[in-house]
Amino acid sequence: MRSIVRAGIIASIYVVLCIVLQPISYGVIQLRIAEALTVLPILYKEAVWAIFVGVLLANIYGGLGIADIVVGSLTSLAAAYLTYILRNSWAAYLPPIVLNAFIISIYLHALLNFPYWATVLSIGISQTIVVFGLGYPLIRYLRRYEEKN
Repeated sequence: MRSIVRAGIIASIYVVLCIVLQPISYGVIQLRIAEALTVLPILYKEAVWAIFVGVLLANIYGGLGIADIVVGSLTSLAAAYLTYILRNSWAAYLPPIVLNAFIISIYLHALLNFPYWATVLSIGISQTIVVFGLGYPLIRYLRRYEEKN
């Protein structure tokens, strides 16, 4: 039961962060703060599906259409699963960065007519900032919290 509640909370926080921070959460140039949560599969298996659901719901709201809803959500699912698989390695932080940079850029390039490699660079930089700037400290904090309890 605890893992179901945790998954619901993770998905909800992801959606709320995207909606509240909408101006910086969508498009070619973005800083999606909610992506800090994509490293939670390092600690919680249920976060894999929670991230998928959160991205799915946030992308429905985002307005970029079916490509963003389907491909964006499936990309996040793959990244979350790989993060979980690599959870005992520093490489666990890389899937949300690499997959989003290269896959999301494909349809953003097609939809928004922005050069592909510039999109890869933009998404890659923003993902790196969020994953290492917010996600890494989040994991460190949660590990210490869990050790105390």
